[in-house]
Amino acid sequence: MEGARPEDLVRAVRAAGVRDERLLGAIRAVPRAGFVPAGQEQLAYEDRPVPIPHGQVTTQPSLSAVMIEGLTLAGDEHVLEVGTGLGFQTALLAYLAAGVVSIERWPDLAAQARRNLDRRGIRNVELLVGDGSLGVPERAPYDAVLVSAAHPDVPPPLVEQLRPGGRLVQPIGPGGREDVVAFRRTASGLERERLLIPARFVRLHGEYGFPP
Repeated sequence: MEGARPEDLVRAVRAAGVRDERLLGAIRAVPRAGFVPAGQEQLAYEDRPVPIPHGQVTTQPSLSAVMIEGLTLAGDEHVLEVGTGLGFQTALLAYLAAGVVSIERWPDLAAQARRNLDRRGIRNVELLVGDGSLGVPERAPYDAVLVSAAHPDVPPPLVEQLRPGGRLVQPIGPGGREDVVAFRRTASGLERERLLIPARFVRLHGEYGFPP
């Protein structure tokens, strides 16, 4: 799409059914061109994944938006993100919540994401390298958890770190063919609320994910 602009992403996100005006405002405010690999800026405002190192891809912006909307953020939440990538989704979460803890498996991706966030002056993100399936227990509890990789089950540590009443969104499936599902933490555990969208995601690797 030659000459694509940020407003093109807003239109694509609206077309995907997203209605949260705060989220649409975040997509306008956060320039995706600052969160793609060098040389890929011409793709930034197309609603498509962009390849990044280690055989990964960024999440399609409209898909990220559907997942974020599923968390129903009001602005005062403490959020855990599993899978930072290059930080675009992280930046959207930071715009919409009080603070974000984001964990990335690959140190070089985490370092680039940190640079991308710093360039935008985004300071309410703590970015860590590690096994996302374990969460970050020392920063728990979380009001919301967003998992950007697929597994047939929600890792138990992520459930334990979610505050009662909090929401978790994760692609449920084997990797490559998923249902993105919104869950809510109840007194008895994790309750499936609704299917958000079918999608394709890379696999979640780790102690409670697929083998590395």
